[in-house]
Amino acid sequence: MNFEMINVKCYSGYRVNEHPVSFTFQERNWEVSKIVDRWYEGGLKAEQPAQDYFKIITKDGEEFILRYNGLFDAWGILIK
Repeated sequence: MNFEMINVKCYSGYRVNEHPVSFTFQERNWEVSKIVDRWYEGGLKAEQPAQDYFKIITKDGEEFILRYNGLFDAWGILIK
């Protein structure tokens, strides 16, 4: 899976970067309308840092998968 780095604005509640609220992709700002699914990967071994995935729908009805890498504090978007 190929991910492109993006800037994301997040809601921070009980932890930092709890979930995405909006993001910039292809020179456009997208607002998150709904988080359809969320899952985690890695984190059990040092060579596999924990990553959070979010399948989201924007206010325009577009669907994207976003990934947050907490080790590097970096967000990415799945490129189809």
